[in-house]
Amino acid sequence: MAAHHIEAGADALVMDARDHVATAIKDLQQGQKVSYRKQDQVHEIVLVDAIPFGHKLAIEDIPQGTDIRKYGEVIGRTTADIKAGQHVHIHNVEGIRGRGDQAVKA
Repeated sequence: MAAHHIEAGADALVMDARDHVATAIKDLQQGQKVSYRKQDQVHEIVLVDAIPFGHKLAIEDIPQGTDIRKYGEVIGRTTADIKAGQHVHIHNVEGIRGRGDQAVKA
């Protein structure tokens, strides 16, 4: 497994190229331009919302009903359209793991 490296000046981390979100590595303010690395490229985005340390921000527009990926894994499904730069949290994403109503019937 490759070691991950935090770039100096990075505001948020993306761990997998398939991710829809980055994780804030410090408190971020609404309207702030933040940088994150996705694979070998550094990207910038202006925040729509304030993002607390450890929380997720959308790095692309994500339609309602989309399975959200973080660390390359599905972590939930959007309950509303989410714009790039918005806070991604329980107000616009529902967990889908362990939900009996989402279980595949045999």
